Amino acid sequence: MSDLQRDMETLGGHLDYPMFIVTARSGDRTGGCLVGFCTQCSVDPALYAVFISRKNFTHGIAVEADALGVHVVPRGREDLARLFGEATGDDIDKFELCEWEPGPLGAPILESCKDWFVGSILTRVETGDHTGFVIEPVAAEAHGEEFLPFSVAAHFTPGHEA
Repeated sequence: MSDLQRDMETLGGHLDYPMFIVTARSGDRTGGCLVGFCTQCSVDPALYAVFISRKNFTHGIAVEADALGVHVVPRGREDLARLFGEATGDDIDKFELCEWEPGPLGAPILESCKDWFVGSILTRVETGDHTGFVIEPVAAEAHGEEFLPFSVAAHFTPGHEA
């Protein structure tokens, strides 16, 4: 590992951003995964960028979907974060293990996450080992729950290697 790579890993490891669960539906296929790469990327209009690893089961569904559900993982819900971060849809149906309902544009909405939004996918951009999805919110609920930070999820074992 180069000095630059080591320094960037150290720097990134000190940032304690929220963890998100992204959900997608395409036809009869449903997927969801834990992500840390999610940010607002435009003010007017309000647009967001969500990045999903191409190795992730959910990626295959997201590239065919019209919309994504983006859920802020509440503090104290490590169980939910582990389900969507450590398990893989290749092996189990994560949605059989949690409560959810169909949301706007068909995106699954997790009942345990009170802060969420659904965004219509405007474009997809290949970025390294992830695909970036630029989405425009079409529906949201915000209750201001405290979020689960990256520092808690950093020690999870991913369902797929990064």
